Amino acid sequence: MYQALYRKWRPQTFDDVIGQKHITETLKNQVRTGRLSHAYLFIGTRGTGKTTCARILARAVNCEHPVDGNPCGTCAACRGIADGSILDVVELDAASNNGVDNVRALREEAVFSPAAVKKRVYIIDEVHMLSLSAFNALLKIIEEPPEHLIFILATTELQKVPATILSRCQRHNFRRIETAELSDYVAHIAGEEHFELTREAAELIARLAEGGVRDALSLLDQCSAHEKIDVDAVYATMGLAGKRRIEELLGHIVEHDTASALKAFSAMWMEGKDPVAILGELFTLMRDVLMLRVAPKGGAELISGGHELAALRRFGQRLTNEELCAGMETLQSALIAARASRNPRSSAELCLVTLCSSLLKLDMPDFNARLSRIEEQLARGEFAAAPARRAPIDEPEEDERFDEPPRGEERFYEMEEPPAPPRERQTEEEEEPDLEQFHEEQPEDAFLTQKRPEPEEKKSAPPAAPPAPEAPAEGGEQFWKELCGRVVPRLPIDMRIYPGDGSKFRGRLKGGVLTLEAESGFVYNRFNRSEILKKFSDCAAELTGRPVNTVLRELSETARETRSLDELKAFPETRVIG
Repeated sequence: MYQALYRKWRPQTFDDVIGQKHITETLKNQVRTGRLSHAYLFIGTRGTGKTTCARILARAVNCEHPVDGNPCGTCAACRGIADGSILDVVELDAASNNGVDNVRALREEAVFSPAAVKKRVYIIDEVHMLSLSAFNALLKIIEEPPEHLIFILATTELQKVPATILSRCQRHNFRRIETAELSDYVAHIAGEEHFELTREAAELIARLAEGGVRDALSLLDQCSAHEKIDVDAVYATMGLAGKRRIEELLGHIVEHDTASALKAFSAMWMEGKDPVAILGELFTLMRDVLMLRVAPKGGAELISGGHELAALRRFGQRLTNEELCAGMETLQSALIAARASRNPRSSAELCLVTLCSSLLKLDMPDFNARLSRIEEQLARGEFAAAPARRAPIDEPEEDERFDEPPRGEERFYEMEEPPAPPRERQTEEEEEPDLEQFHEEQPEDAFLTQKRPEPEEKKSAPPAAPPAPEAPAEGGEQFWKELCGRVVPRLPIDMRIYPGDGSKFRGRLKGGVLTLEAESGFVYNRFNRSEILKKFSDCAAELTGRPVNTVLRELSETARETRSLDELKAFPETRVIG
């Protein structure tokens, strides 16, 4: 039976694992010296070798004749673990065994000594899928396991693993494989399998795998149906449009040619290309252009490598950073909508129409994109000022017209205002209009714009300004009355009685400082608020025409007004009915 390439070429020793030397060397040294940890946690993206290294470590710790930290692969323990006949090495999938009962069963079984090998090893893949109660059940045995027990946990989502588990494990981070190293590995496997694979196709497969060995071998296995695996064969197998056609599509978008962009997309769709894949390729191209613009010196290391640098620089000269960011945001939203839509073609077409016509979007990123385009064109001098034309009353003769400037040459002309119509002189016989009656009959703007003739004897002397209203004297009773008249309507209703009662509340202004004195206790507490004091400051500033600071003090007993006996007698007689 045919076996998939990623299973057939799964590494059997640490030396066969590519791109993870920082981890394999550490594990080899621990096996060689016997200084093994009781719990390991392997972290990394899909297809980078987590489960593979866990299986190699399980064979290496039980190997009868290890070779420089690697399992020999020939002893009974290595062969039994590889074919699954030795039950002391257990591999669990936490996605399907994530309950607390599964972990409890594991704990009851783990305490027994191994039957055929030296160490009992539990490999728990996708450990982040365990429930919280299952993690809690696993804590104690991971912290203090028996001497014969080793746990190897693998996960792709570290943030979902509780900190109590992380602190009890030795962590190893698996990184993505470099494109160059992965393409060499794919070419090596193709040679061993007798596939006719071109170098460009191997690099394309490595880029599409995004650093995962398993994905790269799966893509190679999928493309092996072609007699010759070249770039076109990879594009056809994966349903991709190819770099040339994607570059043409982006060119139509840059030119704002909506019809051509939709026509190119329709042609690719008729050939069986996936709309989501087309948008994804377009997103990758715009991302490479942006990386090369923001990092012109080191951008070659940041790009995906799917397009030539000359093409990326050509697009970089025609697009601004803001336009690229706005376009990528539009593509990102369209990709999400296309994946969830029953008709991804319509979502892709709507995205292309939006990209070609920037006026369809009115959000801030697109506004910044259009503004950056205008600024860049101004910096390059692409805008030429249009010559100003005279605007006479009559049409000028043919020979008086301005000639159009030649293309590429800028000409500037000063605007000339049309001559003002002659104003009729007012005769002496005309009577001078009554200004009060004229003001009532005419609008105010017409009255202000009309020029009134002045007598000869008054033309030389400027008109006298109206006298300014005299401000009340500081500290006087008149000032305090006017201030109370202004501030009382702004006070709460229950506080309006106090400014007029000199025995409980009074004030004086001196040197730009308004000093308020209030009866200690309830009245003082009522007025001792910033919003109330600000009302007094504002009203005093309105009266004096300058800033005024307000200070509140308690009214002393000696300063209070005393009422005479005659004033007390003036109050109506109060009778107590008892």
